[in-house]
Amino acid sequence: MGSAKNSTSAARKARIEEMRRAEQTRERRNRVLTIAASAVVVAGLVAGSVFLVQSRSDDDSSTDAKATPGKFVTGSDGVKTWKGTLGRTHVTKTVTYPMEPPVGGDHHQAWMNCNGNVYTKALNNMNAVHSLEHGAVWVTYTSTAPEAEVEALAAKVRKTPYTFMSPDDRQADPIMLTAWGHQRAVTGANDPAVAAFLEKFVQGEQTPEPGAACTGGLSQ
Repeated sequence: MGSAKNSTSAARKARIEEMRRAEQTRERRNRVLTIAASAVVVAGLVAGSVFLVQSRSDDDSSTDAKATPGKFVTGSDGVKTWKGTLGRTHVTKTVTYPMEPPVGGDHHQAWMNCNGNVYTKALNNMNAVHSLEHGAVWVTYTSTAPEAEVEALAAKVRKTPYTFMSPDDRQADPIMLTAWGHQRAVTGANDPAVAAFLEKFVQGEQTPEPGAACTGGLSQ
């Protein structure tokens, strides 16, 4: 049984590494395309016009944008799953989420870097949700969380691609783990639920955009 588990973990790590290599290739290709596009003034103006129209369209449709009314359902493993449609539109107006931290919904077009990034300040939920859409797991904690546990979790996050961490004093529990559509409170870094959550939800089946970038976004 232990051998099977190790095999599964190795396969997941290999898949994530393959995604990271593909991501780096995409970033290099995008940089080349950006440089080429910037040399064509007319094309740039047209692209700018299209972007402006799209932004206005998103902005107009995002008034009081929220996740569709729903509720959490807690499974036997303690993981809460959101039962309700989660929007995926890029918007510019502030989104009001029905849960904290949010597990999904309309969000900003820029994501937070989530390649094992540990942030010391609270994040804009709209950027963090975009990272969840890319298959990242978000580790959050309040000021009441034991400092030793926060440090241990930070060390774990830094070693885990497609994860990120930040403080959030608005959440109900001292330490929480969030993925797109899923959430769980944990007691600390050694809580078995941490490893189980990461194993299941880092680039898990819930990911709307598997393999999407976790670098090239925003950072504090």
